[in-house]
Parts: sequence; structure tokens; C-alpha cells
Amino acid sequence: MIVSAGALIFFVLFLLYPLFGILKQSALDNESGELTLANFALFFSRKYYYNSLLNSLKVTSCVTLLATVLGTTLAFVMKTVKIRGRSFLDLVITLSMISPPFIGAYSWILLLGRNGALTRFLNDILGLHYQGIYGFGGILLVASLFMMPVIYLYVSGALSSMDTSLFEAAEGFGCTGFRRFTLVVIPLITPTIIAAALLAFMRSLADFGTPMLIGEGYRTMPVLIFNQYMAETGSDKNFAAAMSLILMLTTLAVFLAQKYVTDHNSYSMNAYQPIEPVKAGMLRSILAHLYCYTLIGLATIPQALIIYTAFKKTSPSGSMFVDGFSLDSFNRVFSRLGDSIRNTLVFSSAAVLIIIILGLLVSYVVVRRPSRLNTALDAFSMIPFIIPGSVLGIAISVSFRKPFVLAGTAGALILVYVIRRLPYMIRSISALLRSISMSTEEAGISLGASPLRVFTRITVPILGPGILSGSIMTWMQTTSELSASIMLYVAGTRTITVAIYTEVIRGMYGNAAALSVIFMGISVICLLVIFKITGRRELKL
Repeated sequence: MIVSAGALIFFVLFLLYPLFGILKQSALDNESGELTLANFALFFSRKYYYNSLLNSLKVTSCVTLLATVLGTTLAFVMKTVKIRGRSFLDLVITLSMISPPFIGAYSWILLLGRNGALTRFLNDILGLHYQGIYGFGGILLVASLFMMPVIYLYVSGALSSMDTSLFEAAEGFGCTGFRRFTLVVIPLITPTIIAAALLAFMRSLADFGTPMLIGEGYRTMPVLIFNQYMAETGSDKNFAAAMSLILMLTTLAVFLAQKYVTDHNSYSMNAYQPIEPVKAGMLRSILAHLYCYTLIGLATIPQALIIYTAFKKTSPSGSMFVDGFSLDSFNRVFSRLGDSIRNTLVFSSAAVLIIIILGLLVSYVVVRRPSRLNTALDAFSMIPFIIPGSVLGIAISVSFRKPFVLAGTAGALILVYVIRRLPYMIRSISALLRSISMSTEEAGISLGASPLRVFTRITVPILGPGILSGSIMTWMQTTSELSASIMLYVAGTRTITVAIYTEVIRGMYGNAAALSVIFMGISVICLLVIFKITGRRELKL
């Protein structure tokens, strides 16, 4: 009861209160301070504003559809056809998703920007008039290639739960090849595909960095909110709050639609004989290898290019690349931007520690102590899932100025990391708890141990490996946070993602590349630790 009440107070104070704050600010008149709906009327009365919402929905829907098709087909091919170097491909595709998407956008600018290497080749050698990757097409390319590995990992996990008997039964009725894929496989993994597509949709809709870097004339809601809230001149924080509320209601509608579909289309599968890849005929094998290596190659181009440019020699100012290689960019990063690396490590570690404690306590009372209060607690814990990072950042900023001053402090960043990632930890631990029989804990209690002693000496050690690997994954996700961080940081609380973004905006591409390589190195170490803990060589979501 005490744990439930304490957790509920936490959500009310640090989640509902900030959301109420943004709701209140969205309804304030700029001049009189009176309550009004003028900000909402302004948004829906001007095409410039409501088109940004339509643009966001359009590009996000296209990204979700393309990433889902590519990720699902890639997973099916990798699971059913023997692909040479599959373990390497699994590692590479996992690495391609650990960097923030805006780093991919920056990499593609180096390739296909107005002065990019491939752009110069297309225009100078082939005589084309290509104007660069900017706009709708660029956002679609970058975001789809970033989200495709996420879909792949989800669908791969679902396919691992399918039994070969299902394939054999389909073949017995003459259903093979593409017909089997569409009529048997797709219907069975539809709930997983929908869940993965929802995650891709939410992330793409909330993405700030990619459209900011390559969107140019293609306005999206997160960029418009940022410009309205953070602009040095002409900013309108009340109007930004109104747009934030509209964006949040949009994500809520999508989430509820997904939940309705999933609740009416759920299946349970147990794989006694999991699907194993088989050696295909020559033509099919060649096509499968070509598809897998091409798709994964495109997804990993940003990482490869970042590593290459990080070691390129730059001019003394660091704004231009010159012939040769050096460590100049790394030297500048450690001397000028070292605080961003330190801040990232400290803030993310503090946030993950809090997430572990809260996630463990909330999960335990929800799973082991069912009640109306704990049901409400479970519902509250899912609210952050539908809140874009920029919206949550604004909510924290406007709500904790007085009397509780958090805006502009490290505490604000740590808090937003905790709120954003706590739902994932709660869901992960809850799933682990449901897999542990109650008889295990009851045995300890029957031997005279108190519930607290059973929890600390029996339950937590059993959950330990899963919590540890989940914590490392959560830590990696908090280090890559940009949309909320950009709204809350000040000079002394700049994180590595904020530093990379600002260096790209300033044209200091060498510094941005060096910071990105450091970030990738940290992520790779975390990934290897997860593999060591779980004993697997692939990541499962």
C-alpha cells in the first residue's frame, strides 16, 4: 500500500502536474493572461500551422509503412533462408539503431547534401541537376532506414515463436512461398507488427532532429513547436503549449486505435520446433543475399561515414575537411566539449538507477498485489509512452519554475529521462515477474522469511540478469535523447546529443563526427555487455 501510494504520488507530481501546466499555459492569452481558446483557434485557422500537423502525419505514416514492409520482409528472409554472415548482419543491424536518427540525417547530408560527395558525382560527372536530399524524401529515407531495424528485431522475435509445424501444415495444403508468407505468417504475427509499427510511428512523429536538419521547407510539428518555444525573437510559449497539446492528443488517438486493434487480434504461440533457415536454390539464395546485404548496408551507411569523417583532417577552425587524416577533431572535442560527455554519463546513470528502483517496485505491486489502486498505477505508468519528448520537455519547463525550481538544472533532464523510459522498464520487469511462479515466493514465506526478505533475497536475484540487460538498454536510450534535452538544457547541462546537434548546426562537422564516434563506442560497449549477460548474439525487443 505504501509503495503504491508513493509511486502514485510520484506520477501525479512529476507527470500529471506538468501536463496540467502545459494545458493551463495553452489556454492563456499572451497579453491579458486570461483563459482563452485563441491559441487553438489560431492553429486551426491558418494553413501554415495546421499543415505542419498534416505534414507530420503524412511523413510519419509513410515512414511507418515503408519501415514495416522492409523490416518484416527482412526478418522473414533472414529467418527462413540461410544467409552467409548472418551473425555479422545481426550485429550490424543492431548497431545501426543505437545512434540517434539525426546522426543519420547528418551523415546523409555529407553524402547527398547540396555539396555532398554523391551529389557532386551526380551533377558534375553525370550532368544531373540534383538539389540534395532535403525535404519530404530526405526525411522519409533517413527515418525509414533508422526505424527498419526496430521492426526487424520485433518481427524476428515473433518469428522465433512460430513452430515449423505451421509451415508443414501450409505446405500440405499446397500453400508455399509468397502465399504462405501472406496467408499464414503475416496473420499470426500481426499483433507484433502492429506493436512495432506503433513504436515506429510514435518515434517518427516525435522526431525533432531529422526534419530540423534536412526538412527545410517541409515543416513538421516538433520543429514548429521548437521554433515557437525556443526562438530568441518572436517566440510564443503559450502557442507552443497549445501545439504541444494538439500533438499529444494526436498520439493518444493513434495509441488507442492500436490498442483496440491489438486487443481484438492477439495470439499465443509456442515454438517446440522453431523455424530454422534452410538452404535455398541458387537464384533464390542470390536474391535473398542481395536483398539482405543491400538493405542492411543502406542502414549502416551513416555509421560508416561518421567513423570515416571523424578521422579526417580539418582546417584549424574545424569547419572544413582537408586532405589527410588526424585526431584533431577528437582533441577539440575533449578540450571544448568534454563536459557534454561527462553530463551524459552522469545524468543517464542517475536516471537509470531511479528507473530500476521505481520500475521494480511498481512492477511488483502491479503483478503481485492486484487492486484498483495498482490498476490505476499501471495505467498512469503508460501515459509517458504517448507523450513526445519535446512536449514533455516543455511541460517540465513551464511547470517547475516556482516554487519548485527544476527548469535549467540537471534535475530537469534526469526527471524527463526517468519519466520517458520508466514505462519500458515497468513492462519489461512485469513480463519477467509473470514468468516466475508464485510458489517460489510462497516457499520462502512458509519457511519464516518476511515478504521484504523474500523480495530482496529471492525475487530480485531471479530477476537480476533481465533487469541488468534491460537497464543497459535503457541507459543507451537515455543517452540518445534529444527532443526533450534540447528543450531543457543550459550551458552547464549540455549532453552529447545536444552537443552533436549544435555542432552540426554550426557547420563544425568534424567535431560532430568525433562526438558521434565516441557516442557509438559507448553504445557498442553497452551492447557487448548485454550479449555477455544474455548469452545471445542478437538483440530481442
